[in-house]
Amino acid sequence: MIRVAVVGATGYAGAELVRILAGHPGVKLAALTSRRHSGKIFSNVYPSMAGLVDMPCEEFSAESLAESVDLVFMALPHKLPMEIVPVLIKKGVRVVDLSADFRFSDIAQYEKHYQPHTCPELLKKAVYGLSEVYTEKIRSADIIGNPGCYPTSTLLPLIPLIKAEFIETKRIIVDSKSGVSGAGRSPSLTTHHCEVNESFKAYKVANHRHNPEIDEVLSREADKPVHVTFVPHLVPMTRGMETTIYASLKKQTSTEQIRSCIREFYKGRPFVRLRVEGTAADTLHVKGTNFCDISIHADEAAKLVVLTSAIDNLVKGAAGQAVQNMNIMLGLDETLGLMAVPFPL
Repeated sequence: MIRVAVVGATGYAGAELVRILAGHPGVKLAALTSRRHSGKIFSNVYPSMAGLVDMPCEEFSAESLAESVDLVFMALPHKLPMEIVPVLIKKGVRVVDLSADFRFSDIAQYEKHYQPHTCPELLKKAVYGLSEVYTEKIRSADIIGNPGCYPTSTLLPLIPLIKAEFIETKRIIVDSKSGVSGAGRSPSLTTHHCEVNESFKAYKVANHRHNPEIDEVLSREADKPVHVTFVPHLVPMTRGMETTIYASLKKQTSTEQIRSCIREFYKGRPFVRLRVEGTAADTLHVKGTNFCDISIHADEAAKLVVLTSAIDNLVKGAAGQAVQNMNIMLGLDETLGLMAVPFPL
């Protein structure tokens, strides 16, 4: 049985990891750490887990974890993981990091949008954990930089079309909407109920930290520089993410040709689902799951393709993809622990 730990277990992504791992048949939850709730029983912090996860939350100790676990999930804000991960890697513990610290291959881009990186030598070893695209590299990785939620919902629809050279890369517009849980559990004025309820707004327009992450991956896949115009929005719901993408087609292309391209690219990958033609991806249909639903519409008159995708920002956009990456790293079936049946409503 593989022993795993969740560092930062009481944040939203950390708690989602605990929920998924508690029902995973191939692993044992060996340790949960929390700075704010050290000494508390996890199910007292999240009462929904009573009788299921009644473990105490501990203070973090790299040395202690290295002796008791095989793999660690880091569910901490950026900057903290890069101070901790080197100790774990040195002791032979594999890591899936949900922060941005190990997502970039270009250290200059990371430092431009975050802060100086303290372990660039490990950044070179890390693998970007977009599960359906970088599977082979993930298998042998010791460090996974788990993708952001917005990039996941953007990259999965776009990469097949960029690799097949169906779309122009000079002008791609990405319009995304996220539930409030994407801002994390720490209280702030911008996510206060009175500020969010009955509100729908764009924020960090063309200036979000996920923009350079998206650009770097698309540039790598296109083998040339790609920049998307990315506009995120906050919507008054707890969880869920919908992304609408507009891209110019290189030539007259039908909706079915585009569907076939994406369908073939993700053939045999159960977590990417194409919606029935004429229907749109809907956050309701992926709530609590690791699915990414994609819908496609080619506006042939305008030589434009409109893609919509829907994910649960806490699952496929964070904890679920992290567990999927763990499964791939350990040689397990990638769906293990992740095939929750979606709610009809």
